[in-house]
Amino acid sequence: MYVTLRDRPGHDGPKRPRIAVRRVSGTVVLLGTVSLLTDVSSEMVASVLPLYLTAVVGLSPIAYGFLDGIYQGVSALVRVAGGYAADRGQRPKWVAAAGYGASALSRLAMLPAAGFAAITAVITADRLGKGLRTAPRDALIAAASQPDVLGRAFGVHRTLDTTGAAIGPLVAFALLAAVPGSYDSVFVVSFAFAVAGVAVLVLFVPDLPTAAGTARAGLRRVIAEVAGRNLRRPLLAAALLGLLTIGDGFLYLSLQDRDAFAARYFPLLYVGTNVAYLTLAVPLGRLADRVGRGRVLVAGHLALLGSYLVGALPGGGVGLTLIVLLLLGTFYAATDGVLAALVSRLVVAGARGSGIAAAQTMVVLARFGASVLFGLLWSVQGPRQALLLFAALLAGAVPVAAWLLRGIDRPAAPTPTEAVPNGVPT
Repeated sequence: MYVTLRDRPGHDGPKRPRIAVRRVSGTVVLLGTVSLLTDVSSEMVASVLPLYLTAVVGLSPIAYGFLDGIYQGVSALVRVAGGYAADRGQRPKWVAAAGYGASALSRLAMLPAAGFAAITAVITADRLGKGLRTAPRDALIAAASQPDVLGRAFGVHRTLDTTGAAIGPLVAFALLAAVPGSYDSVFVVSFAFAVAGVAVLVLFVPDLPTAAGTARAGLRRVIAEVAGRNLRRPLLAAALLGLLTIGDGFLYLSLQDRDAFAARYFPLLYVGTNVAYLTLAVPLGRLADRVGRGRVLVAGHLALLGSYLVGALPGGGVGLTLIVLLLLGTFYAATDGVLAALVSRLVVAGARGSGIAAAQTMVVLARFGASVLFGLLWSVQGPRQALLLFAALLAGAVPVAAWLLRGIDRPAAPTPTEAVPNGVPT
C-alpha cells in the first residue's frame, strides 16, 4: 500500500510528492515463521552435535571435519535440482515442503543412529532436505517482493529464521541441564518443532509462481542464465570466499579448547551468534539495498576474518568469546540473505530459483572443502595455527572478491507506483 499526500482542493500550489510506505509481503513473514520453527529444530541438534560427535561418539578432528563438511556441503547435490524443479513446475511451495519434510524425519532417525556410517547417513538426509527447500523458498521470497525492498525482505526473513536459531540452542541447553546426557530428548523435541514448521508451510503459505506470471524458462534458457556472464563473477566470488569459510562448530570447538566459559556453556555459543545475526539482518539488508549488495557481501567477510583472528588469540575469556560471536553473527547477517537478493535480480524471473540455487551450490561445495581442509590442518598444526592460516588466506581473497563484484549490482530505484500485496510495514 502506498500513501499519497496532495494539496487541499482549490489550492493552486504544486502537488506534494508521493510518500511510499515500503512494506514486506505477508508471504515473506509466513515463510519466516516456517523457518523460525524449522531452525528451532535444526539448531537444537546443531548446537549439541559437535560435542555429541567428539565427546560421546568419540570422533577425531579429521572424522568430525568430514562430517562437518557433509553438514555444510552435501545439500549442493540437490540445490540446483530443487531450484529448477520450482521454476519448471511453477510449484515452489511443494518442492520446499518436500525438503522441509525430509529434514523433519531425519530428527527421529538420529535416535537409533550410533555408528559413524549411520550418523553420516542421517546428516546427509537432513542436508539433502535443506538443499531441496532453500532455493524454492528464496524464490518465493523474491517473487513476493518488489526489487527496491528485496534486501529488506530477505533481512526480515533471516531475522525470523535466526530468532528460531537462537531459541533452539536454549531449548537444547535447558533439556540437557534438566537431564544431563539426554541427547534423545533433544532429537524428539526438535522433531516436534520441525513438524510444526511443515504444517505452517502447507496450510498457510501461498504457492506463488516464481516467474510472476511469465512463461516458464526451458532447460536451455535456465542453463544459459546460470552459465551466463551475469552470474559468472558472483559465482566465482562466492566460491572463493566459501572455500575459506569454516563451519561454526570448528570455531566453537577452538574457543572451547582455550576457554573454560566456552567449554561450560557450549550450546549457548550458537545463541550469541544468532542474537547478533537477528539484530543486524534487517539493518544490513536495508544497507545492501542502498549501497549495493556486493559491497555488503564483501564487508561481511571482513567480519569473518576478524572472528578468525580473535578466535586464534592464545588467551580467552568471556569478553573475547562474545566478540567472536558478534563478528560471526555480523558475517551471517551481511552475507546469507544478501547473496540470494543479489543473484535473484541478475537472472530472468523464470530462472530465479535456479540462479539462487547455483550461487548457494557454489558456496556449500566450497565450504565442504573448507571443513575437510580445516580438519586436516587442526590435526596437524592445532586449532590456533589453522585459524591463522585461514585468516591469512581470507585476507588475500577479500580484495579479489571485491574486484569480481565491483559494479555487479546497483541500488534499486524506488518504484512508488508498484505495491506489494498483503504487506506489513517494517
